[in-house]
Amino acid sequence: MKRTLPLIGLIALGLAMGCDAKNGNNVFTGGAAGSQSTAGNGGNGGNGGSNGVGASDGGIFDVGGGPGAGGANPNECISGPDEDKDQDGASVNQGDCNDCDPNVGPGAIEVQVTEPDMNGMIPEPADENCDGMVDNVVEACDMGIALNDTNPMNGAKAVDLCETATPGDKKWGVLQAAYVRADGSTSIPPNALQYGILDKFGPNVNVQRGQRMLGLSSGYARTPDQPGNCGSLSCYSNAPGTAPAGFPQDVPACPGSTAINDDVALELKIRSPKNATGYKFNFKFYSFEYPEWVCTSFNDQYISLISPPPMGSINGNVSFDTQNNPVSVNVAFFDANPNELVGTGFDVWDDAGATSWLQTQAPIKGGDEITVRFAIWDTGDSAWDSTALVDNFQWIANGGTVVVGTIPIPDPK
Repeated sequence: MKRTLPLIGLIALGLAMGCDAKNGNNVFTGGAAGSQSTAGNGGNGGNGGSNGVGASDGGIFDVGGGPGAGGANPNECISGPDEDKDQDGASVNQGDCNDCDPNVGPGAIEVQVTEPDMNGMIPEPADENCDGMVDNVVEACDMGIALNDTNPMNGAKAVDLCETATPGDKKWGVLQAAYVRADGSTSIPPNALQYGILDKFGPNVNVQRGQRMLGLSSGYARTPDQPGNCGSLSCYSNAPGTAPAGFPQDVPACPGSTAINDDVALELKIRSPKNATGYKFNFKFYSFEYPEWVCTSFNDQYISLISPPPMGSINGNVSFDTQNNPVSVNVAFFDANPNELVGTGFDVWDDAGATSWLQTQAPIKGGDEITVRFAIWDTGDSAWDSTALVDNFQWIANGGTVVVGTIPIPDPK
């Protein structure tokens, strides 16, 4: 139990992060935290695509116009019915409705461009995924999933990954899903109370998209009004775990323990759309470790582990602050409004703290298959639990350059 270590104090951590999209080249440069950078010309959106204006959202951008909007001039590109002219893996006979544009085909995602380009024009809507419908959007898929549902594919739906795929098809979506330990093992599976499909987290913390979000906890992923709640700041669920390589990651001047306990993760193998350049998702971290155990060996952590690791990740993790600190009570974003603790258990079982809603983005190549592991654990012992909420996974398919980064975002609801 954590009874004798003194409080050392919260380290001052920098929050500076920002991006400016430069005309033509989509070059990103640093800016002030939360600043609204000027969005420039998003670059050509693909063969026949339109130039677009990046959407400014406080430092991280979806830059560029809709790729392939309208397609190439047919006089410039002629493709036979069984020819894969654009080398996107599909011919006309295999469902590619524009074989002159690699961003259009059965493996693409629909792109809705609502911002005008440099000429003040909004590109005409296009059918990027060749389903015969223009700008159709995947509807929410997480309605009615029970709090205690144990199907990991429903965990994927809770974070808004609705589409599924198989190894032999050309679609994008979830290929595999599993609830695992932090290192990906299932020899001793996580306790089912460590994850939950939540429609809210207390009265003031809302789902970010759809009707459900995923909760992961080193204790129990339940609020006091839900069956199976912990009823305490510490619940014990698992034998000691094995951390992924490079973790737990220490914060400079705050060396932590290397032992982890009560670890749990949702691991998803997914294939990206052919026209995707990145992805983004929201998360929020709560911990009873705050404020007593800041900068001690008890540094519970949440990570978003990607394999193969994208450029800019740290040991494969893409969720960290501008000082490269992983998500824990030592992260720079630990500044949630006290109202966001009400009714969560982090208000009544002990004094605690939380981050605001955060958004991580990372790059990807179109059609790539990656493994995403959302993981959380207790560090140093099994006490003083922590919980993470994960929601609103979205593909970025507006062109431009996507760089790894995490920023605070306002709650949209």
